[in-house]
Amino acid sequence: MSSATHRSQPVRRLPLAGVLRVGRPSDIWFKPALSVVASTAPPNLTLLALGRLDLAMYTMAGSLCALYAHNRPYAARARALALVVLGMLGGLGAALVAASLTTNTVVLVTVGALLAAVQKTLCDATRVGPPGHVVLTFISSAALFAPQSLGRIPGHLALAAAAGVWAWIVGMAPGLVRPHGPERRATAHALSAAAAYVETMRTKRAKGTTEVEGNGEAAARTRAAAVAAVHAAWQSLLSTGARTAPRRALERLVVRAEVALAAPADTRPERLRAWADELCGTGPVPHADDLESAADELLGVEIQLDTPGRPLLSRLGPLAPIALRTALGCALAGYVSLALGVGRPYWALVTAASLYQANVTLTWSRGVQRVVGNLVGVLVFAAIAPIAHLGQVALVLCCLAFNFGAEALIGRNYWLGSICVTPMALLITEFAQAQQQGALMTDRVVDTLVGALVGFAAAVAVTNRRAGDRIEHALDTVERARQRAARLLGVERPDSAALESARRGLAAALVGLRADADAAAGEWWQRALPQERVMTAEQAGHRTLAATVRRQGLHSLEGAQA
Repeated sequence: MSSATHRSQPVRRLPLAGVLRVGRPSDIWFKPALSVVASTAPPNLTLLALGRLDLAMYTMAGSLCALYAHNRPYAARARALALVVLGMLGGLGAALVAASLTTNTVVLVTVGALLAAVQKTLCDATRVGPPGHVVLTFISSAALFAPQSLGRIPGHLALAAAAGVWAWIVGMAPGLVRPHGPERRATAHALSAAAAYVETMRTKRAKGTTEVEGNGEAAARTRAAAVAAVHAAWQSLLSTGARTAPRRALERLVVRAEVALAAPADTRPERLRAWADELCGTGPVPHADDLESAADELLGVEIQLDTPGRPLLSRLGPLAPIALRTALGCALAGYVSLALGVGRPYWALVTAASLYQANVTLTWSRGVQRVVGNLVGVLVFAAIAPIAHLGQVALVLCCLAFNFGAEALIGRNYWLGSICVTPMALLITEFAQAQQQGALMTDRVVDTLVGALVGFAAAVAVTNRRAGDRIEHALDTVERARQRAARLLGVERPDSAALESARRGLAAALVGLRADADAAAGEWWQRALPQERVMTAEQAGHRTLAATVRRQGLHSLEGAQA
């Protein structure tokens, strides 16, 4: 290890350009948007008909679970949604018990901060995906400051559970129409990413460059993105043991994407994009006929499905600094809000909790987005409040519209989604009783600024030295995986399943190394990162990946078709 690895790394400038840039929407932006409306509307309208809209906070706790797991295959989604509902009930139950036992706001803020840290850690460790811990923290924090008694807790939890079951049904319902939709999208993304890499390499060759292994910066970025997309597609396909005929056809197409990464010169990107376009439609999965006979020998999927995953406890350790940041930042934000006399300190707590990302730089960007979105959202609330106050029906319909808008826009940039989330949160406070509009808006603005400033200060104060350690561990993991694959390549007739397992293990290690390097690069007060070692390891790893694909006979198959 070079001595540069131990030198103190200079403080980085925090980015401003591009933080608020509006991107392209997600391919499935409408799915969470429609799902949250479908899961929220029936419970809220039922409570409205019964004259008990004051209980909507508990049904919305369950309804918002419909936001999760839209990228997962349906078998995996069923498990993930069930765990989200259980996690929501656990956090809500803890908050309701605390609220019924004490009205001391300092104690309640402390409990809320600890719950936020637990929720953040578990969501990151289980990789539950967007919207992560923020929704769970919003639910539990709001419940802490609502009047409560022990006798009413079972009924309130029953309402949340019933809405959670309905959210589970809403989340699973599209599988009746398109049972392999998530796997098809993941495979299409892998094919498109591979096609982009092939086109990048063609451009290089057209300009007379010789970097055919992807050593150039543009090619390296494109290849890393393609490897990550292929890895994500395999994760999607390997998330359940049901290997139906469509799934086998999808596996062969993911192999095609891997072939493109191994032999870009012999690959036609237009064919990959044509397959991707077909997968985005509703027709049958296209078949790579020349791989039909070799696919089963190549994939060895059953062996991979039987391999146990990494234990949850081993994934919690590296998240300790993030958990500490969350607990400290949320607690301090709540305490400062209390000191300023704000009536809803949980807003400051939730704002702080929403900031924490993989590193300080991303946390800063999220903070800017949150502040801008919330401040604009307060103005939107001021404009829409007269309409919402026409009656409870108008109030419920406005909340549903903002629910849809938040999920439709948040994929383009977080601040756009916050413009809808903020007025929705303000309107929800009026489900129980009408609020003074001016005080409500003032509290929201103050809590937003307090939560963002204090939360970011906590992120800077709690250094994440483990980010650098994880790079060292990831480098070792990549080297072990590469050596394993290289040993198998040196055998005259390696076992096809063993070679496939080694190849997929190396691909996963390379994806993990890139993720750890990106996370560490955005941390402050970090020792200098071994950038050259990371680049060398990635280049060697990608060359070995290409060699394994060629050894499995896929290169010649593609060359014959090109």
